[in-house]
Amino acid sequence: MEIQIPTALLDGVVLMLVSQEDMYGYALTQTVQKSFPISESTLYPVLRRLKKDGELTTHDEPFEGRMRRYYRITAFGKQRLEKISADWEIFKSVIDECLGGQNIYEQLS
Repeated sequence: MEIQIPTALLDGVVLMLVSQEDMYGYALTQTVQKSFPISESTLYPVLRRLKKDGELTTHDEPFEGRMRRYYRITAFGKQRLEKISADWEIFKSVIDECLGGQNIYEQLS
């Protein structure tokens, strides 16, 4: 895929995954990479920013002699995920209509 995923949509993907279960960074990266061509160096700044913005929290758990940092969605993160999902549905509809050859301006009038 040649289209880069916009930041807000990548945020939404991360928030959606973490809303299903707490996940550690490497597992998140591997899961996201199944659908989008991103690197770990792309995802970790997203995780730090979402934590800084109060959308994620972290907790550490031991695993094979070292600590893993798990990410958990907050109530604010859930609200943001709902907003991103709603915005995506509108955006997706507009793009589908535009790429489908329909005149979007006639439909909006």
